[in-house]
Amino acid sequence: MNAYMRKLKELRTAHRLSQEQVAKAIGVSRPTYTAIEAGKQKLDTDEAQKLANLFAISVDELLSGHIPNFAKYKHMLLTYLRMNLSKDGKIPKTKLAKLLYLADFAWFYDHLESMSGMSYRKIAYGPVPDAFFRALDELEQAGKIVIDHKNENGKDMFLVSESESNKNEKIQTLSANEQALLKQIAHKWKDKKTQEIVNFTHNQLPYVLCRMDEIIPYELITQEDPGEVF
Repeated sequence: MNAYMRKLKELRTAHRLSQEQVAKAIGVSRPTYTAIEAGKQKLDTDEAQKLANLFAISVDELLSGHIPNFAKYKHMLLTYLRMNLSKDGKIPKTKLAKLLYLADFAWFYDHLESMSGMSYRKIAYGPVPDAFFRALDELEQAGKIVIDHKNENGKDMFLVSESESNKNEKIQTLSANEQALLKQIAHKWKDKKTQEIVNFTHNQLPYVLCRMDEIIPYELITQEDPGEVF
């Protein structure tokens, strides 16, 4: 049985969808989807992409069977927004993405597992999971964050902050140790400019050793010097 097939039922039930609903979403009959979920029939490329879109994950994550904790990733994001990283509580979108990357890879460095399970891709602006932008969209649509646009020296910036109405939401998916690591990382980078954290992550082994657009293996961070993990 392929790795992803063991996760399909888990994903479907987590999204509260019936087999009929998933089958309709990817354009196959219910018996065909039932066979896919049971491991009796393989996915084609188009079906895999449609399933990945439906469950808000990348095709790579779907096919590997390593499914990230999307709700936890969003809580990590909200936790950073509560850490007074700027006077007005607003964090540049790019800096926020790098802080989340550092948390996941630093946690792996000590525990050999990612905090959120997200798969990070090497792109020009640094390592980022495909779901980062979707997380921002969903949190903004839910009224949990505010994204402000700013033009500074001819460059567009997007600043992220938590909405006043969401500041009483309890963060229950992160352990005390996980929150402590986020706090350590936030403290180190609080007064640093976005370009500084971008440069730092670009010079780390996980980014340097991968090809552009490649998913970055977490294991590469274990080769990094302890003082360069975050």
